[in-house]
Amino acid sequence: MISIRKNELVQAVKISKKIPEFNDPYALQEYKSRISGESHLVLTAKDNKKTVGFKIGYDRFHDGSFYSWMGGVLPEYRQRGVATSLAEIQEKWAEEMSYNKIKMITRKKHKAMIRFSLHRGFKITGGTSKNPASESRVWMEKSL
Repeated sequence: MISIRKNELVQAVKISKKIPEFNDPYALQEYKSRISGESHLVLTAKDNKKTVGFKIGYDRFHDGSFYSWMGGVLPEYRQRGVATSLAEIQEKWAEEMSYNKIKMITRKKHKAMIRFSLHRGFKITGGTSKNPASESRVWMEKSL
């Protein structure tokens, strides 16, 4: 059975290095600098003691929105509701903290993440072109 825990940053960073879509995963220090002094939430998904997924967000824009920055699930645990559980808990927490939107940015090449987000009610609000085009960013948001 999968359980979701809060505030396990080291475990979240360790699992981020095992997500195959992350070509150059961030180091622990980058995570710490992004969330230090900010309202933030670190979630990890566990299968017994094994970390199988994570989701991290923080108040990046200071406009009433919560930024869902990084997240992922090990391939062998996908399609089992792990990402949905992480997203639901993040959205509920953000709403309880009086945020009115969740914002996120993904890369065009992450088609599964785009589909997942659209299915969860996110709308595409913009983008940033990059070269190659697969590295272009897709900006999305969802009202809470």
